[in-house]
Amino acid sequence: MPISKGKHLPQVPFFSQAADMQTYLQQPATTKCSNGEGLLLTLSSSAWRIAFRPYTNSHSRTSLFVIGVEGTIGINYGTVADNLPPPVQVARFLLESTFISRVRLFDANPEILKAFARTGIAVTVNVPNDLIPHLLKLSFARQWVEYNVLPHVPATNIVRILVGNEVISTANKLLIGSLVPAMETLHAAIVERSLDRLIQISTPHSLGILASSSPPSTGKFRPGYDIHILKPLLDFLRATNSPFMINPYPFFGSSENTLDYALFRPNPGVFDENTRLTYTNMLDAQLDAVYSALKLLDFEDIEIVIAETGWPSKGDPGQAGVDAESAAEYNRKLMQHVMSGVGTPLMPHRTFETYIFALFNEDLKPGPACERNFGLFKPNMTPVYDIGILRPTVANAANAAVPVTDHGHTNSRTYLLILVYVCLMCL
Repeated sequence: MPISKGKHLPQVPFFSQAADMQTYLQQPATTKCSNGEGLLLTLSSSAWRIAFRPYTNSHSRTSLFVIGVEGTIGINYGTVADNLPPPVQVARFLLESTFISRVRLFDANPEILKAFARTGIAVTVNVPNDLIPHLLKLSFARQWVEYNVLPHVPATNIVRILVGNEVISTANKLLIGSLVPAMETLHAAIVERSLDRLIQISTPHSLGILASSSPPSTGKFRPGYDIHILKPLLDFLRATNSPFMINPYPFFGSSENTLDYALFRPNPGVFDENTRLTYTNMLDAQLDAVYSALKLLDFEDIEIVIAETGWPSKGDPGQAGVDAESAAEYNRKLMQHVMSGVGTPLMPHRTFETYIFALFNEDLKPGPACERNFGLFKPNMTPVYDIGILRPTVANAANAAVPVTDHGHTNSRTYLLILVYVCLMCL
């Protein structure tokens, strides 16, 4: 059974030989420095206006965590909308009404960072893709840290910086070739401020980085990217004890015939003849394909983090499995699975730090209707459906209005896990 490559269709060139990739990256790109605040970059027939700024709003996405009994659950907090509550209100809601203890931002918006000050919530910030080439200069990396990190620590507990998002899938050779050097330079800047033991640096990938994924044991990275980009990246992640982050979406790889497999329901499974292992859900197959690719490069020890995954509650007419009940079922079973310690067929007895997409429905997102309906909450912060992340008093008030069952049966294991976590926090 084919495995979904991720939320976005891969737009990366395919190279049959590693040398082809090296030649591609070495092709010259011209740059022009403007007299204003920004830098105009010209590459082939494309041009970008890249202005220095503390943060970007255009594709801002934020994510937060629930700390589980044996693992970490996160949720992407998207802001591509015109009806969302102010950050101070969101921070208060997460702190007082949910079990969330970490927030992941896909920018370094100072208003959001200020809102989470003195909350104790751990925060991840992001360097947008268009600023990656600038980070090749240590002076710019220092300035970025000075503007986006130093004003907020220690009041805001910043724990991770992500450099770009799905950079390899952009097919932009300037961004791709700059990614690892930019991460290294940014790391040097935080070392100078003695923050390297507190802040990790990583970057998330779509599953389009895989040349093969089915069966999972054949997973491998795309030729050229594996040696020239991903191996140096993995060397950096290992040296800095940072995770390899991926964005798997079983929803985008499912069909009416494979819904049970995608939604963790009972199904015949998919047999991998190479390992003699059977896969009973699509997410495990995706994770093990990535693990196989890492192992092929001798990096199977690197932690894998699920940076994005989710299921929409509404879509276009005729879309199979696009409803609130299916979304609630996927996200509840996802939490149970990644926190259970069962692991995957190739990675048994492991838990996975996982970010559910998304906190809010986002009315300004382009594309099909499902893209605007991944949220767990409406803009007024009432739940679209319940997956067990609300504190009991809040959940009791909401349960009558949102779906809380799996085919008619209350799912109590999620609540039990959260109850145990609350008890541990009180010790």
